[in-house]
Amino acid sequence: MKIVSLSRFGGPEVLSLAEQPMPEPGPGQILIKVAAAGINFADILSRQNLYAVTPPLPSVPGSEVAGTVAELGSGVRGLAVGQRVAGPLFAIGRYDGGYAEYAVIDAAYAVPLPDGVGFAEANALMVQGLTAYYLLRQAPAAGKSVLVTAAAGGVGSILVQLAKRAGASKVVAVAGSPEKLDFARSLGAEIAISYRDADWSQKVRDALGGTGPDVIYDSVGGDITREGLKLLAPLGQMVIFGALNIQDFQLNIPDLLGLIFNNQSLTGFAVAPLLDAASLRRSLDELFGLVLSGELKVTIGGAYPLAEVAEAHRAVESRSTIGKVVLQP
Repeated sequence: MKIVSLSRFGGPEVLSLAEQPMPEPGPGQILIKVAAAGINFADILSRQNLYAVTPPLPSVPGSEVAGTVAELGSGVRGLAVGQRVAGPLFAIGRYDGGYAEYAVIDAAYAVPLPDGVGFAEANALMVQGLTAYYLLRQAPAAGKSVLVTAAAGGVGSILVQLAKRAGASKVVAVAGSPEKLDFARSLGAEIAISYRDADWSQKVRDALGGTGPDVIYDSVGGDITREGLKLLAPLGQMVIFGALNIQDFQLNIPDLLGLIFNNQSLTGFAVAPLLDAASLRRSLDELFGLVLSGELKVTIGGAYPLAEVAEAHRAVESRSTIGKVVLQP
């Protein structure tokens, strides 16, 4: 079968198309014929050896797939050959194996995919969709003003919609281009501001009537996180998550004093430790249902064949994409 091979760290050019023997499902596992494999920013950082979880080389990148069941391992019940499924490899602690024509996953973590949800859409609802879903459990939005950074990206575009649906009083979208800001508005954000504006945080404060947001969901890191912390309302909560926040983050004494005397909280978030087989299925079933009912819009910002994986990585790395980017073997 065809795979994408990562044999050394570096730029997108280190990704190459290769051949590998077909994997075989073991007891309790299934083999998935991959129709779409998701690309996440964590894949970009792993390729550069900058991520918290970097598989040993050589490896096949990719932590989520969707496709059809090609083969059942012994003891598997409740699934059938030819059935459409989502395969969140990351939920079982695997951050490799997705960029391939076939992938193996524990059957307990393979979630049946309704006919009305496409394979690319299913990828958008795994890492990114589940992240947005569980972020709102950790930091509820009901009745609060919330700010979403990278609001046109995979997590952000879903989070804007789910926060609105959860009853946020105001959703503030922060992104880096007019196109992305327009996109965030189309998803329900009442306020959309470019973080490329030097006074973006003051514009947010002005738009909220002189105060900051009650909740900030931040995946950008660096200066955006530091400025967001200063912007946060008294009693507010900032939740930091995602691959970029581990690259550049530090607090100084004034930051800590602000947190203490404003009774604010700074919370870390990672979705994978929150998932077991049962909660994963319940959560994805709910997200699939929202897509089917039209209550949640999933945007696919690019679909590339395996042979164009380097181009796909360049697009994601440049932050020029909107929504989810996938590979289609």
